[in-house]
Amino acid sequence: MRDRVRVVVQRGSRRGRRGALARLLWVGAEAITTVGVVVALLVVHQVWWTNRQAVAAAREQVRELEHAWGTGGGRQPGPGGGADAGGSEGVGGGSVPDVPVVEGASSGPGAGRGSAPAPGRSAGGGERPAPASVPAPAREEAYAVLRVPRLGLTVPVAQGVDKRTVLDKGYAGHYQGTAQPGAAGNFALAGHRNTHGEPFRYINRLRAGDELLVDVRGRRYTYVVGKVLNETTERDTGVIAPVPHSTVRPDAGYAEAGSYITLTTCTPEYTSKYRLVVWGTLKS
Repeated sequence: MRDRVRVVVQRGSRRGRRGALARLLWVGAEAITTVGVVVALLVVHQVWWTNRQAVAAAREQVRELEHAWGTGGGRQPGPGGGADAGGSEGVGGGSVPDVPVVEGASSGPGAGRGSAPAPGRSAGGGERPAPASVPAPAREEAYAVLRVPRLGLTVPVAQGVDKRTVLDKGYAGHYQGTAQPGAAGNFALAGHRNTHGEPFRYINRLRAGDELLVDVRGRRYTYVVGKVLNETTERDTGVIAPVPHSTVRPDAGYAEAGSYITLTTCTPEYTSKYRLVVWGTLKS
């Protein structure tokens, strides 16, 4: 009789252990599911919602700038500009490029590769109308609009490349110390490739001859894409020098002074390991 009682107790103990194990597995499964849902929501917020917010805010900023200029989207051609080429209100894509700022990069001998020519003189020595000066904007202030017809891209340009106050708003950021639109030197910009409006997401699709339109206070400056550097390091400061060139790849870039534009973003997509660079020259 005692042996039978012992057998019953042993069976109950086994069932108890099995029940505890089942409950533990159930709790673990619930925890994993919860974590998965939270991660999925974070991804949706980062990739989708931040894009919607930044795109909407960037479009509104473009409308505010145009209203302040009294242009309503129309543009007066600048010294390097052509006819008005509207462009879409859509905002495309980019990731944060950390190419360091080059102080005093806007002009002067010894800054970068070669010196910038005096206003009104082209790199080849020929005369052209002197660009109207663009007043230095306040830091983090949106003051220009970049349009890329090939990509259907219209994005505001703000002073500085701070993530929180400029790039995460879906803006293109102007590297402090580089030239202003239409001026001699290098008008250098950074933009996100992924998330937060991702305005520079598709700049890898740009080809030689594509136009980059920059509007400032109702005046338009037209740049023409000349070269693309598909990959360089984040410390390649030469790409935003007055005469843009790569310090990593000596064969990439320019050797003569002129009026340039530079677009920088991260590459490959969804990483910040390298930098993608697009260069253009002011249309004469």
